[in-house]
Order: sequence, then structure tokens, then C-alpha cells
Amino acid sequence: MREIMAHGLPRKIKLAFITQALIGSIVITVGILLTGVIVRQKVVEKRVEQEARAFWDAYGRDPNHRMPSSSTMSSYVVIPGVAGPALPDELRGVTGNGVQRLRDSGRLVYVDRRPQGTLYLVFSAWLADQSVLLTGLVSLVLSLVTSGVLIWLTYRTSKRLVTPVSWLANQVAHWDPRDPDASAIAPAHLPPDAGDEVRKLSRALTGLSQRVGDFVQRERNFTRDASHELRTPLTVIRVATDLMLADPDNSPRAQRSLARVQQAGRDMESVIEAFLILAREADVAPQSEEFEVRDIVAAEVDRVRPLLADRPVTLSVHDEGSPRLVAPPHVLRVMVSNLLGNAVRFTESGNIDVRLMPDRVVIRDSGIGMSPEILAKAFDPFFRGDHTESDGKGMGLSIVRRLGERFGWPVSLASAPGQGTTAVIRFSR
Repeated sequence: MREIMAHGLPRKIKLAFITQALIGSIVITVGILLTGVIVRQKVVEKRVEQEARAFWDAYGRDPNHRMPSSSTMSSYVVIPGVAGPALPDELRGVTGNGVQRLRDSGRLVYVDRRPQGTLYLVFSAWLADQSVLLTGLVSLVLSLVTSGVLIWLTYRTSKRLVTPVSWLANQVAHWDPRDPDASAIAPAHLPPDAGDEVRKLSRALTGLSQRVGDFVQRERNFTRDASHELRTPLTVIRVATDLMLADPDNSPRAQRSLARVQQAGRDMESVIEAFLILAREADVAPQSEEFEVRDIVAAEVDRVRPLLADRPVTLSVHDEGSPRLVAPPHVLRVMVSNLLGNAVRFTESGNIDVRLMPDRVVIRDSGIGMSPEILAKAFDPFFRGDHTESDGKGMGLSIVRRLGERFGWPVSLASAPGQGTTAVIRFSR
């Protein structure tokens, strides 16, 4: 990627100039060839017209004037009422005036028909062709050389202008996003041929790096402070509810209320933990350890069982080869907790089956299910498919998906209205 940034723009400029040179060469070549053909035609016609005019002028003064003849031209004249040499067979079928090509020999003939007679000038245009060809080749070579020199000089100038920009892009590509160091692009370190635009860009990037550094530092401070400040009151709530639940004098109604408060506190702890994990830099992983997936799943199943006490729902776990993972266990705990919580929330009767396999965890319920439209938006933040539910803010599945993407555990959903939902967490192997 850095190599592309360093050399991409000069390479594109080079390709642009090469393409320009090729197109220019083709246009020049075709233009010179067409011009040569036209010039050759005009030269030949002009030459034979002058020869014919000179003959008829001389013939008018002396009917016995010698016929035009040379090593490349022969002539014939037909005068009405005057006997003369017979026309060759290839000239007998020639009609019209002007320059024409003879089919048999391929030579050219100029026909000049006048009241006093018809003059035929048969000639070969190879000398004119050679002259035109030589002139065209010389012109072509000069044009290509001139175009090449001009294009090369323009390319060198453009490259000198672009090189500082490429250098600047290469320096920025080496920045650490967590701590961008703009000292390398300070004005004193810029290439000697850097123009005013590059210096302005350097100052803008320096200011941007400072703002990014300040922003990253604020985020780090927030993550560190939130880790302590948000957990402290939740710990107090959990301890207080544990003590109150242990009091046998509480009424059943108070017990249920305390259980709900305690459950809400645990859910909030899971959400805060997930947010803190996602707030860390991607290359700074949370503390990992080796753990059994069945232990995490069993703890979460025990946590949600009391929520099904007053409902005809069977919650069962099937272990078909639970794996051991090396990762932050609380990440999987948050994911399983959210998926199990959804299954419990939307299943009024029937079954919730949790199946452990060597490469996945499958949570299947017989709840209300989701339509294709709701399923397509299920992972969107703050989306709630059932607006009649008072619990939940629509963040659970979004958190689960983001955590799965972060740790390589993709999550998928399959559902249909009235047929329940199946959630799958897959582990990379």
C-alpha cells in the first residue's frame, strides 16, 4: 500500500505521457501519409498537365512536332482524319479525361481530349512516389523526434512537481494512527524542490496530526476512566441487591423486583464491558486466557433460567464437543448473554436449545421469529423488531456482531415468523 502511494502518481503520469506519445505518433503518421498521397496526386497531375499543354502549343505551331517521350513516359496522339501509330490495346478502352490507372500494366495514363485530337500520356509515377515517400519519412522522423523531446521535457517537469507530493504521501503512510509523528514533514525536512502548495499541505497535515493525537489521547483517557467510574456504582448495586435478596423477610413481590434490578445491573455490566472492548484500538487485544466454552455457556444458562420459571419453556443444553479457546472469556460471555437473552425474551412457550459443537455454538428457540425484512435489519444499532417490548434498546445484536468481527467469531441468524430463530457463533480453527 505504501509502495503504491509512493510511486502511483508518477507512474500514472508516465503512462499518460506514453499514451499521449503513442496517440500523437499515430496521428502524425496517418496525417503525413494522407498528405503524401494527396501531394503526390497533385504533383503528378500538375506535371502531366504541363506536358500536355506544352505539346498542344508546339503542335499548333508545327504538326510534325516530336511526341513527348522519356525513360518513364510514352505518348500517343489521335488526330481526326490524320493517320498515325495505332493505339496499344490497353488504351483503346480508356474513356474520360484526366489521370487514370491502366488495369493491365498498373501504369498511369493522362488523357487530354481536345477538338483537334486526343493525347495519351502513359507514365510511371515511381519517381514521384519515391520523392513523396522520402519526404514523408523525413517529415515523420522529425515530427516524432520533436514530439518525443517535447513530451519527455514536459514529463520531467511534471515529475519534479509531483515528486514532493509523492514523498509527502509516503511519509504520511508511515504514521502510526495512534500517535502520528509529523516531525518528518516539517518545513525543514521537505525536499528542496517542494513548492508553496506542498508546504501548505505539510502545514495542514501537521495540524491534523496534532488534532488526531489529542483525540486519541482523550479516547484513551475516557476508556481508562470509564472502566473504573462505570463499574463502581454497578458493583454497589449488585452487592446491595445480593444482601437484600438474602433477607427472608422480603415479600415475593419485593424479591421479584430485586431480581429484576440485579438482572438489569448485570446486563448493564455486560454492555459496558462490550463498549470498553470495542473502544480499544484494534491491535490492542484484551487480556486473553484459555477457557472452556461449556463453562461460559453453562453460567449464562443458569443466569437466565429463573426468567423462565413462570413460562412453559424448556431450556436444554447439548454438548457435542465443546472447544477450548484462548481469548478474553468475558467477550464470549457478552455474546452468549445477548443471544440467550433474546431467545428468552421472545419465547413464551416451547423450547430453547443450546447446542455446543467443536466449531460453533448454536442457540435455537421456538419463539415468535422474524420476518425477512426484520431479519435484514436485526444487526443494525438501535433497531428493535418488536416495539411492544419495553426491555432492551436495540443494541444487543449490534454489539454481538461487532464483537464477533473483532475476534473472528462471525455470528449469523436464521429466522421465520412463528418458527423461531437460530443464532450461530462460529469459531475460527
